[in-house]
Amino acid sequence: MGRVGHRVLSMDMLRGEQIAEANLADWRKLAQGLHARYLIDDFGTGARFVAAVGEAGDALGHHPRVSIGNGYVDFKLISDDAVFRDDEGTEHVVAWVTQQDVDLARRITEVAADHKVEADPASVSDIELGLDTARSATIAPVWAALLTGSAESQGRGSPSDEIRDATGRVPNLWFGDADEHETPRQRFHIEVYVAPEAAEQRIAAALAAGGTLVDDSNAPSLTVIADQDGNKGIVCVDASAAKKD
Repeated sequence: MGRVGHRVLSMDMLRGEQIAEANLADWRKLAQGLHARYLIDDFGTGARFVAAVGEAGDALGHHPRVSIGNGYVDFKLISDDAVFRDDEGTEHVVAWVTQQDVDLARRITEVAADHKVEADPASVSDIELGLDTARSATIAPVWAALLTGSAESQGRGSPSDEIRDATGRVPNLWFGDADEHETPRQRFHIEVYVAPEAAEQRIAAALAAGGTLVDDSNAPSLTVIADQDGNKGIVCVDASAAKKD
């Protein structure tokens, strides 16, 4: 993490511990971004709330991704030009949480209080797809074309071959390492990112529905669940970024 003295540079990618220290009551770190859900009584209330958030974003020069529906407004905060430094000190531009996201998250919380809308942080969720392969560079262009129609989505906001749509129309697809093998087996899996306080209930519900606990050795960060056909999904929690009590 790059610093000037002890000050974090504004566009540096924030570590989980730094996000946790920000103590963002309304927000949860899922995958690459900060997520919040606010409950609204009607669409007009939500529209006015979003308009006020837009003005706050204008003032800070940064804006969230927004989804509004019956009874809720969802926000996602992420910086498309965050700076990540690898172990050799090489800089990479990635999509991740930076200080400007934290600053805007705090401001949105203030706007929500002004508009008397309540946060529901335990309900936030995010979905990513995983595909295990020994040839990510070879197959990634196919998936970039299929999922987004754009070759530019390969490696967007990531130093890897991961497929990310700039407009968020489809879930991210990342590639896990795998050895070549002759016997067919499941290569795709779904990752479900949830708030830390929601993970236990989500896992219990899946098991009660007939799922099987495959691996919880990395819990609470990763808990692998299989359905009755053996297809696997992973409940994911960013424990490092969990808000401090």
